[in-house]
Amino acid sequence: MSEYIENDPQGISVGLVEKRFFTFAEPPHGMVLECGTRLGPITLAYETYGTFKGNNAVLILHALSGDSHAAGYYSPEDPKPGWWDMMVGPGKGIDTDKYFVICPNILGSCMGSTGPSSIIPKGDRAYGLDFPVVTIGDMVMAQKKLLDYLGINKLLSVIGGSIGGMQVLEWAVRYPEMITSAIPLATTTKHSALAIAFNEVARQSIMADPNWNGGDYYSGAKPSLGLAVARMIGHITYLSDESMRLKFGRRLQDKNDFSYNFDADFQVESYLRYQGTKFVERFDANSFLYITKAADYFDLGLQHGDGSTVRAFSKTRAKFLVVSFTSDWLYPTYQSKAIVRALKKNGIDVSFCEIEAEWGHDAFLLPSERLTALIKGFLDRVYREI
Repeated sequence: MSEYIENDPQGISVGLVEKRFFTFAEPPHGMVLECGTRLGPITLAYETYGTFKGNNAVLILHALSGDSHAAGYYSPEDPKPGWWDMMVGPGKGIDTDKYFVICPNILGSCMGSTGPSSIIPKGDRAYGLDFPVVTIGDMVMAQKKLLDYLGINKLLSVIGGSIGGMQVLEWAVRYPEMITSAIPLATTTKHSALAIAFNEVARQSIMADPNWNGGDYYSGAKPSLGLAVARMIGHITYLSDESMRLKFGRRLQDKNDFSYNFDADFQVESYLRYQGTKFVERFDANSFLYITKAADYFDLGLQHGDGSTVRAFSKTRAKFLVVSFTSDWLYPTYQSKAIVRALKKNGIDVSFCEIEAEWGHDAFLLPSERLTALIKGFLDRVYREI
């Protein structure tokens, strides 16, 4: 039974949760990264929900600016639950009465895991740009260390959207013996030139901020303006033309006529400025640089199949549920269909669904009865079969 939470009177939340920390790779035995550098110690923040029964572990992997707080509340007065609370909890799509859920914060982030804002071991300053460039593969290798620590040698499923979906694919081919099923949502096996271009413009906006100071800003003013603009750029890619038309149109913000200056005349301008300002309050600019670069470097076929996605997927035996969204122009449906074709050429059990959604790339983070039913049904089937 979930603990009563003031903001969840229906009692369908996982209740009060705690962020935990796992540290490994203590020097001199650091973890060797794909760039060739040895990094250690490494700390991963993580949360768990439900009870481990040996065969019911589900790993959830977050997107760029997400964290380990996927569900529940940190205190009874907490105004907001975890970022996927609509999906994770008792009786929900990922049913914590049935499954043991683990959600780690990725390597390179600033939400409790080791990243560029972390203090250098035996030092008195943050890494900044002395932090090595990490990859999606490095993130997954670190998560494997966490699961080893937790005593989990088999996953019922690994689930994630966007950059989290890239990690799902990496898990499926890097550790095939551990994965029973995989659910990549709104993702791709490699970034298109368009996606790389948007990330590069966002990174340049941060690095052009005078306060960025070559990444060494932790003892002074932060590159808040550059990071805010980077978030604004990214946020546009998460939405769709239709969602922006419905939400904003050309409506003005708190005025009846144009200001004839460079204030935020339109509601969409005000909204983007607000999103940028809120993001600066909780995220680190250098982490944004590192995580977007990791996403740009990701190429499943190149890294695991000598350039062939089909050969890369020959390493996995997991059952797949691949989901895309009609209005996602950052990772369009054709990219999900390419995943499906490569899996089918290997004789992999794969289901695919393109969900009609007007909200763009962010649709997997928003309430959807269709997505919830798909995930719930798929997990139930896999669980029954084992």
